[in-house]
Amino acid sequence: MDKNSSFGTTSKCRPEDISHVWNTVKVPLGQRSYDIFIGPGLLTELPQRLQRLGIKNRLFVVTDSNVEDLLGQDLLPILKGAGYQVEMLSFPAGEESKNMDTVIDLARKLIGFGADRKSVLLALGGGVTGDICGFLASIYMRGIPFIQLPTSLLAQVDSSVGGKTGVDLPEGKNLIGTFAQPLAVFADIGVLTTLPARELRNGIAEIVKYGMIMDYSLFKFLEEKWWDVVNLEPEATSYLVKRSCEIKADVVSRDEKEGGLRRILNFGHTIGHAVEAVSGYSIPHGEAVAIGMVAISKISVARGLMAHEELSRLKGLLEQFKLPTVIPKEMERQSIIGHMKRDKKVQDGKLHFVLTKGIGKAFIASDIGGEELELALSP
Repeated sequence: MDKNSSFGTTSKCRPEDISHVWNTVKVPLGQRSYDIFIGPGLLTELPQRLQRLGIKNRLFVVTDSNVEDLLGQDLLPILKGAGYQVEMLSFPAGEESKNMDTVIDLARKLIGFGADRKSVLLALGGGVTGDICGFLASIYMRGIPFIQLPTSLLAQVDSSVGGKTGVDLPEGKNLIGTFAQPLAVFADIGVLTTLPARELRNGIAEIVKYGMIMDYSLFKFLEEKWWDVVNLEPEATSYLVKRSCEIKADVVSRDEKEGGLRRILNFGHTIGHAVEAVSGYSIPHGEAVAIGMVAISKISVARGLMAHEELSRLKGLLEQFKLPTVIPKEMERQSIIGHMKRDKKVQDGKLHFVLTKGIGKAFIASDIGGEELELALSP
């Protein structure tokens, strides 16, 4: 690779460090099982990795306009140089592109390129790209294979894993979608150095979520090693991505289609998605989830399930990473409630929320009343 390529290792990752930061996590789903590969330089050696998976088919890179310029133009010649037939399809960057119009436009481009049932899609980008590409793959010609190449921290630790795909409607996020597992996930931690600080914080919010729902040690690691985290120290970064993927893989393997346990992954998300939507997506996903985690934890404290000190620790950790912890004062609370009532997690007219019995101990509650919800949404 050219020394100016975007596919460098993490900023402080020396060659002798690399052997210490490679990791593989398996998502055990029977015949649909797959591996998540984590480490620096994965995109540079993607052709060899694809060959090991036995992939010789025609490839289509699906990406957004930002990542196309940052990484896509480097990846294309690497794949072509290895003998792959490959085309790139892009769409305008941003959550506003996550809709059926974009999916239809991309599908028509695939038809124009002659993509068939043996073609493989490569989702190169953040969570929006992964959701769009996965959804497209699941419905194009009734389903073709795809691979996740997450380039944001949020996508590497969360959205690229587990098989949820989908697009938004004006009424709410991800209301049209499918469950479709990728062939593999390649999380190149080296490309995280291309991200602006705000994008990194979005991913950190999801990692905090994993600590809150299932792993006290992970939460404590974030508290103690926050400086290494924000500076993308290679071993800290690799550990955080690996541990997050392990937790999600464990949950997904036990509840692939969100029949029960998998709902704990939505900690902070029901309120967070509503805040995101009411803001017109000016508040990005990770920041909205940070707000949602603090809001819903107020109910856990009020019920005596969670110590007030633990809520203070949650707020303090999020603030350490410069994440918001309160709903903007100007945001209409009734609009937030309206969006929550249209959430896909509503069943039999009841909203399901994730509460905690302390850091690392999450459970599902469907008996939250109006007064408790007002408490959660209070300043």
